[in-house]
Order: sequence, then structure tokens, then C-alpha cells
Amino acid sequence: MPLRTRPWLIPLSILLCLLSTGFRGHAQTPARPNVLLICVDDLRPELNSFGVPHISSPHIDALAASGVSFRRHYVNAPSCGPSRYTLLTGRYGPAGNNALFQRAKDTTGVPPSMPEWFRRRGYVTVSIGKVSHHPGGRGGPDWNDDAQPELPGAWDRHLMPVGEWQHPRGAMHGLAHGEIREDAAAMDVYQSVPGDDDIYPDGRITAEALRQLSTLSADGDRPFFLAVGLLKPHLPFGAPAAYLDHYADVTFPPIPHPAKPTGKTTWHGSGEFRRYHNWGKDPNKDPVFAEAVRRHYAACVSYADAQVGKLLAELKRSGADANTIVVLWGDHGWHLGEHAIWGKHSLFEESLRSPLIVRYPGMEQAGATSRAVVETLDIFPTLCELTGSEAPPFAQGTSLRYLLEDSTATGHPAIAYTASATTVRTDTHRLILHDDGFVELYDHTSPAGETVNVADDHPATVESLLSILRAADLATAKR
Repeated sequence: MPLRTRPWLIPLSILLCLLSTGFRGHAQTPARPNVLLICVDDLRPELNSFGVPHISSPHIDALAASGVSFRRHYVNAPSCGPSRYTLLTGRYGPAGNNALFQRAKDTTGVPPSMPEWFRRRGYVTVSIGKVSHHPGGRGGPDWNDDAQPELPGAWDRHLMPVGEWQHPRGAMHGLAHGEIREDAAAMDVYQSVPGDDDIYPDGRITAEALRQLSTLSADGDRPFFLAVGLLKPHLPFGAPAAYLDHYADVTFPPIPHPAKPTGKTTWHGSGEFRRYHNWGKDPNKDPVFAEAVRRHYAACVSYADAQVGKLLAELKRSGADANTIVVLWGDHGWHLGEHAIWGKHSLFEESLRSPLIVRYPGMEQAGATSRAVVETLDIFPTLCELTGSEAPPFAQGTSLRYLLEDSTATGHPAIAYTASATTVRTDTHRLILHDDGFVELYDHTSPAGETVNVADDHPATVESLLSILRAADLATAKR
């Protein structure tokens, strides 16, 4: 009789080996899932799958079709540094771009970051590109000083390929073929150059990410936490010409509510955008230039989408997709002329809403869309629950597992802040509280949306939303 039908004849040495390895068969406890976190810089919900049909984003759209898309995900700060602080720590923090460097200086009583939390639990943690504020996660004049990490103890490997851009600082705002921003006024605000994806820094970041993903997938001894940070569509808007060609015959819709708001708001003069060489043109006064800016932003979105496609293809090729949670996250939104702003940094909807897509193996709601209000703080506890890790007691967000299982469930208020104001977004309203006590209230059930301040007409709503901000104690967190 064949041995496989008579288990009592298995030699004792083999039986002990099988017991020690967990039998490595159908009875084995499933391996802990991997995590692939894709961070995209300055990505507003400018995606076909998020209801923007003139945008070409097939790879992110495919991810959305296999996961759950959060249409009303809000970041906790409309700027790269503090937004990534909340993602990577699960906590509110300082409002400036040096938020993580401030945290790194405090060596006592600081809770572990999200990657450190997973690293302590046996994960191999690898970061490539712009995951924290500086690509590569280091300080110093050129952002490559190993003695100044943004996230001490977080990463087994923290990589930033720089190619002809010389260093991470050069790659951050790099244009084609190694052009580095030394004087923003001498660098074009947008650019489109013929060539392959590697002529811009994101091509190099993706190539390294593919190498790391291949290595991590082949090593099945430990689960991995791989974070990949793409730079585009951050300013300046540079992408290979093939991506701009997508939009040669595309009609862009009119800019909604393009007028500068009246009264006190968090409006600003688009200083970051205007630092660059704009050929003496103002997009608020020159509709041809405004459309060119929008087209080049769209080209950058399509370029970033192509890099996401490469990552997902390698994940599938390796077989690791069967046991990998994928999260795609935009670090904040970006105004393309709404409220006469070209940039981020306001507390309007356009600065704070960004894409969030979550996919995990075996999910029953693949392709679902959630309209629940959620926030970036929720990602850390969500990943802990999805991987079976204990919830971090210090995290200030809420796991979204229940929404991943029932996309029709309700969310919770989303809080955000700048150095001089805070805001809370609910299902129906946005309230903005300035540090001098002035209040803006916008009714999202009204067609006027965030163009008419109705605070004086709804004192009870104002007080209710102020109580949410008071409970968050943001003044303490922002110090």
C-alpha cells in the first residue's frame, strides 16, 4: 500500500520534522499578510475611477475595481510633511514639513511609528522614494545624511535612487535628464519631454521598488511591509511626453467655483506655484495657460498611474498578491483653480480630499465604493487589524475594517489643521476655526458648498462642531 495512505508508517524523524514546520500544507496557519503601501504626492481624486472621466488612470482604476475606494477620505493636514506624519505615526502632530524631524529629536516616550510597529512584530520593512517628507527619509543639506533619519528604527532598508539628480533633494523637484531645482524661478512650472519613464525620478524609484518587491516576495520566511512613494504629480509638473499625448484631444470640464472667495478664509496666493517660471502668465486670468497647467497635471497623474501599474504587475507575477494588502494613498489634494488657488495648503475640500484605496486577499466587497467620511489617521489601525496585529493603543484613528466589509456603513468626522486654523468635516458640513476665533461653516447639502459661509445662520451646528475640535485637543498636538 502506498505510504501516503498509511500515515502510521511515517518514520518518527519525518513526523517530527512535519510537526516542527507546521506541516506546510492545508492545515498550516496562513502566513501573516504582507503590506504594500503606495504613497502618491499631491494626488487629488483626479482619477477615472473616482468619477473624473477625462483622466487616464487605468492601473489605479483596476486596483479600485479589486478593492474598496474611499471617495471621501480626508488627510489631516494639507501639506506633505504633517500629512505623512499622521499616516506614519497614527497621531496628530506639528503642522510644519519638519514634523517628523521634530519627533525624531525626542528620544523619550515617543510611541513607535507604523513601520517600526510592524518591524517589531517580525516584518521586513522597506521604504523607497518619498514616504516620509524627504525622499529617502534623511536630513542634511542634500537630504542624504544617515545621522538624521526622519523615522529612527522604522526601516530595515530605506532607499532613494537618485541617478543623475545626484541626491534626494535634487530628485524631489527634478525634471527630465537630471535637471535639479536650485532656483525655482528658473525652472519651468511644467514640462513634457520625449523619452521613457526613467528620464524622470519616479521611473528610477519604481525600478528599485520592483527589485525590492521581487526580493521580498522570494523570501517567504518573513512578511514584508513595503512602502513606495511616488513624487508626481508634485510640482513642477514634468512627465514623459507620451503621457501628455493622452490628453491631446480631451476636453477638460470648466473649473468649478473659480472665483477668489470673499471674507476671511484660508485662501492663499498660490505662492508655491508662482515660485516657478510661469512665462509671466497667471492661470486665474489666462484660461489657455490654466488649461495647459491642468493638462500637465493630468499627464503627471497618468505617469504616476503607470508606475503603480508596474508595481501591481510585479506583485502578481511574483505570486505575492495572494497574500498582500495593498493601500494606495494620496498625501493631500491640490487646487486646480478652484477658489482661485493653484496649490494645496488651504483648508478647503480640494486641499484635503485625496484618494484612498484598500485591497486585501479574500475581500468580499471587491469593487465597492464607500461614501463614508474617513481620515488618514485610520490607516495605521486598519492595517493592524487586517494583518492580525494588536491595535496600537496610542493611535488616534479608527480601523476601517467594518467599512471594508460593509461599504454602506457610516464614517466619522475628519479633522485637519494648518499652523493657524483647524477644521472638521462631517457628512454634511465643514467647519473651519481660525486661531483668532473666527469661524467658517459650509453646508455640503447646499449647491453653494464651500462658497458661502453660513456660520452666523447656524449657531447650534457651529457649537456642535466646535465641541469635536475641542475634544481633539489639537492645540497640544500641534506644538
